[in-house]
Amino acid sequence: MQMLPTDSELLSWETYGEDISSLVDQSSMTTVGLLEQVNVTRDSSDYLWYITSVDVNPSESFLRGGQKPTLSVQSAGHAFHVFINGQYSGSTFGTREQRQFTFTGSVNLHAGTNKIALLSIAVGLPNVGFHYETWKTGILGPVLLHGLDKGQRDLSWQKWSYQVGLKGEAMNLVSPNGASSVDWIRGSLATQSHQPLTWYKAYINAPKGNEPLALDMQSMGKGQVWINGQSIGRYWMAYAKGNCNTCSYSGTFRPTKCQLGCDQPTQRWYHVPRSWLKPTQNLLVVFEELGGDVSKISLVRRSVTRVCADTSEHHPTIENFSTEGHGEPKMLHQAKVHLRCAAGESISTIKFASFGTPSGTCGSFQKGTCHAPNSLEVVKKKCMGQESCLVTISNTTFGADPCPAMLKRLSVEATCSSASTGTETNSRR
Repeated sequence: MQMLPTDSELLSWETYGEDISSLVDQSSMTTVGLLEQVNVTRDSSDYLWYITSVDVNPSESFLRGGQKPTLSVQSAGHAFHVFINGQYSGSTFGTREQRQFTFTGSVNLHAGTNKIALLSIAVGLPNVGFHYETWKTGILGPVLLHGLDKGQRDLSWQKWSYQVGLKGEAMNLVSPNGASSVDWIRGSLATQSHQPLTWYKAYINAPKGNEPLALDMQSMGKGQVWINGQSIGRYWMAYAKGNCNTCSYSGTFRPTKCQLGCDQPTQRWYHVPRSWLKPTQNLLVVFEELGGDVSKISLVRRSVTRVCADTSEHHPTIENFSTEGHGEPKMLHQAKVHLRCAAGESISTIKFASFGTPSGTCGSFQKGTCHAPNSLEVVKKKCMGQESCLVTISNTTFGADPCPAMLKRLSVEATCSSASTGTETNSRR
């Protein structure tokens, strides 16, 4: 499988920034202390603002060249961003194994009243685990400010204001009508902003063909994406860590054995259903939390140029067995390999076929000590020129038993191509 560029370009990126300065005026409720997130949002949004203020005496030592104060915030999950007086100050997040986490970082405070705004993010709700219905989410404290002349200040039990969701959500910027209701920044400034909590929009025409489509979001950080008002989903360019240098399944199994994808995004491509696209002027809206580069987002197509199968002659499937008499299984059908190309493509080449004891994986199959000499010829006869084909794994199919009393398998690697590709190839000859 390959992800290839399409003939569609994302045109005229525009931006709209979340208005953090007016959060207190728009807050939906104010109370003393910190509240659990889902009880406040009722799952109406991933986002909940926790807003409070801190008064700083003009005589504080850090205002005269001393060390900046440090803010410490403990959360029950899943992530949050810190803003001090409207300026982004940092982010942190938990993990699957450890949902609770703490942010610790220096903050820029000035004399007088300073506004602290914490945007807490819930990435889905728990549905498995011991008493998961009791698990809490959001910033539950303590929230501590260190480095003031009078020592540590606990902000957990002072007055906090709460705002559910984002301004862009309230204005429904993801829909065509909502997107036209605000003034967006156009031109090069849009793609150069790279600011946190920014909405982006662009238009794209549907590419030709019928291959599956996806958005390449590798240049972004964390957020959500919509097309024509339909949610493509949340994205988060979290990079996999581990040891991909060695692979051995000997001994006791451990999840860390034979890891793949180290230093790669856990997900890079996000599926775009063709049924959601119009021929032209499809609205793409991206909400970026951290600050990515939208100019590098692209619409790509999935091209399946190679298909493989590797199945033993007694490979079980549900339809292979029925229960008769005293419950003893009786084999009804013989195992088969099934090759299928993408719609509009057909099998143009059989690169490898072996009935016997082949080894290896797709792209590196090798013949074993047992091999039916006519394997390639049989598979070609059944599959060449077909969009899909079935080959029964049996001695009868290949004319004889190449190695009696041995468990045999059939491994096949084929190449798919479209009719136009095949025509171009023939014309070159």
